[in-house]
Parts: sequence; C-alpha cells; structure tokens
Amino acid sequence: MLDVRRMQVLRAVVTSGSVSAAATNLGYTPSAISQQLSTLEREAGVPLLEKVGRGLKPTPAGLLLAERAGQISELLSSAEVELADIRAGRTGLLRVRFFHTASVGLIPAAVAKFRAEHPEVQLDLRMQEVGLVDDLVAGESDVAIVVVGSRVPERRGVRFVHLADDPYRVVLPKNHPMAGQDSIDLAQLAAEPWVNSAVTSDDICAQLLQEAYASAGFKPKVALETDGSYSTQGFVAAELGVALVPRLGLDVVHPGVVVRAVRRPEPVRRLYAAVREAVADRPATRSLLATLHEVAS
Repeated sequence: MLDVRRMQVLRAVVTSGSVSAAATNLGYTPSAISQQLSTLEREAGVPLLEKVGRGLKPTPAGLLLAERAGQISELLSSAEVELADIRAGRTGLLRVRFFHTASVGLIPAAVAKFRAEHPEVQLDLRMQEVGLVDDLVAGESDVAIVVVGSRVPERRGVRFVHLADDPYRVVLPKNHPMAGQDSIDLAQLAAEPWVNSAVTSDDICAQLLQEAYASAGFKPKVALETDGSYSTQGFVAAELGVALVPRLGLDVVHPGVVVRAVRRPEPVRRLYAAVREAVADRPATRSLLATLHEVAS
C-alpha cells in the first residue's frame, strides 16, 4: 500500500525540482528524502523520477502520484476544518428518534429552536415506538426520547438525561357532567367507557396507566383503542368515552373536549433523552439536550 507521507515527499521534490530543495523545505536531510523516494518507488513498482541534467523530472507515474498527493493534502485540510466545526458544534449530523406524543408537543418546537440556533447541524428525525434504546446501542441513532419507569435503565454506551415529568390529564366530552370541575379523582371515572391510545413507548405508558387504574380501585371498560392522542380526542368528542392523555400530547386540543387535571392518583410519565455516549459531549448534542429540556419543561 502506498504511504501518504512518502507521496507528500515526492510532491515536494516534483514542485521544487530537486532533492536538496525539497529537503530544505521539509526540514529533512537529502539522504532521508532519497530513502523515502526509494521506498515509495518499491511500493509503486515503477520509477517515479528521472534525472534531467542536474535536476529531476517526474515520470508519468511520478507525476500521477504527486498530483494525487496534492489532492489528498486538500482533503485532509478540509477534513480538519470539518472536524473543527463538529467539535465547535457548528456542523454535523444528529439522528434523533422519538415516540408519537413527543412528536406533538416536544419535537416540533425543540427542532425549530435548535435549527434557528444551529442551521449547519443536520437533524435526521424519525418517529418510532419500540427499540429506541436498542438502536442507540447498535449505533443506528444518536438521541432518543424515551419514557423511563421507576428505575433509570443502564445500557452500555448510553447516557440517560432527565428532561421533564409529564403528567396525564383526563379528556372529557364538552357536555360531560364533570366538565365543570377543575380536577377529577380518577375513581370518579370508574364507570365510564374509556378511549385508550394503542401507541405507547415500549409499554411503559400502558403499565403506568394500569397501575393508576388499580390504585383508584377499578379496571377500565375500554370502548376502543386509537393510534394517537388527537384521534383519541376525536372519539372522546364524539362521546364514545373519556381518556387519559399525557400533557405533552395535548399541545393541540380538540374543540369538542375539555381537559382537566386528574388526581388520586395523578399518573406521571418520566421523560428522558437517551444519548449515545460517543456524541453526548459534543457542543451540538449538549445544545440539543438543553433545548429539549427547555421545551419539555
């Protein structure tokens, strides 16, 4: 395999016209330059220089390698500039994954703010419901918005950063008898039909709600399951039942419903950003996490 450093030595000889001039320019001895050239010729398998009078002239193979050495030098310089930009948070790519309700009240506002502050950083955004942390471990994403249970998981190569606690709210039809209350005990809704969202984040949300229902002393009568928070509101507005929806999923409220606080208990999701350790300390990543925390809070 050709050695890039020896190719740069050849380029210096070709551009200066002699070994001694190249040695002066590079800070080497003429003997060291000659040794580098001899080794490069063996690697190339063809002569690279020929004597012309008192000077040296590149053969076609030597001219080719000298030109390629110049191109490589330009690429390396460009790479150094790009790396400096990444270190400074001025550019780069962050692959961000998030579940459904995060796409309602968190991701759009956070992305808009981040892009305004970091227009050179590219965001690869994708909504998904399962396998968020597994993709981080596999190196297929960089940041994932996840719901964490009672204990923060430990995964090799992944850092978990708390964003906010996201309490659930009860969504009622506008003409519901309890619509005038500021807050509602969950047990008051035991006899109601329920509209539940089938979309959860790795089933932690489903477990959280089941624990809340059990704590209130009832098992819900599920009228139907929907595919998202706004469709849930639509069915509630049509009086098919009531629903518990995270506050994050209520950025847009259906005109046919009212939203009230729920208590005894108040289910609360814990939102975290799971971050791949390899990118966690980059300025762009830290800025994105700060933006997510600000919007989520």
